[in-house]
Amino acid sequence: MARFTRLEVLNAIVETGLVPVFYHPDLPVAKKIAEACAAGGARALEFTNRGDFAPFVFKELAEYLAQANPKMILGVGSVVDAPTAALYIASGANFVVGPLLNPEVARLCNRRKIAYSPGCGTASEISQAEELGVEIVKIFPGDSVGGPNFVKAILAPMPWTRIMPTGGVETTKESVTAWIKAGTTALGIGSNLVRKEWVAAGDYAAITTKTAEVLAWIREARGK
Repeated sequence: MARFTRLEVLNAIVETGLVPVFYHPDLPVAKKIAEACAAGGARALEFTNRGDFAPFVFKELAEYLAQANPKMILGVGSVVDAPTAALYIASGANFVVGPLLNPEVARLCNRRKIAYSPGCGTASEISQAEELGVEIVKIFPGDSVGGPNFVKAILAPMPWTRIMPTGGVETTKESVTAWIKAGTTALGIGSNLVRKEWVAAGDYAAITTKTAEVLAWIREARGK
């Protein structure tokens, strides 16, 4: 069961503007990555449903964070169907993210008051997602659908839309600033933030430093 309400989750994502995204099959490593992101100031963290036993790693990570870092909001990504979403919700997922829009997942999440951010690539998909109760729409892959210019184009006729790009967001001041200035609500950043070479080397401090840096650029771009 989720430890945070949907409103708490959405507000945390809106306020910080960043959702680090990662997957690792080894629980001790996953714990260190989560702690590194939290130490950098991240409040929401997306663990992707990638490996064969990912749900089991997720459950133990959720249990660990509930005790060790209770302010960290853990969610699940790469969810494409309702049964998978239900499994993760039962394991403590506070939000659900997917690469595509699935109305069954939206209805399931709505029944449980769980935030759902499906991947969309057109104005029609975004509108359909909002019809289904989605508050923050993920655009995926962010760079391929048109980058910051796509965000500007969508927000012109649909200024109420809240957008979180994933895929193509670089951990540079230029990239972060461009996306935020375009009007995005938050940025989902995976391998550019939780870099494989840093994890392999056990350099979790680098993840913490980069997380803090990205958050600072987001605040600066927002004028805060």
